[in-house]
Amino acid sequence: FDMLKPGGAFIVIDHEAAPGRGMADTEKLHRIEPATVRQQVEAAGFTFEGETHVLKNPADPLDIPVFNPAIRVRTSQFAYKFRKPA
Repeated sequence: FDMLKPGGAFIVIDHEAAPGRGMADTEKLHRIEPATVRQQVEAAGFTFEGETHVLKNPADPLDIPVFNPAIRVRTSQFAYKFRKPA
């Protein structure tokens, strides 16, 4: 937070975990629940500005490692935009 200038944008793109999983899948599956990321970044002081669903993949079961050949480079991902208050 301190390194970004006031008014600066902060973008997060990561592999999606299933709803309710929080950070439980970060080590084993390399996934995180989007709501957990949003909560943590807002708690750090950033303001949520929006998201895009262009990286979502409805065919991703969200319960296998992102490096598994069955899903690699086709994982469902989320992209959030935050801003540091001016």
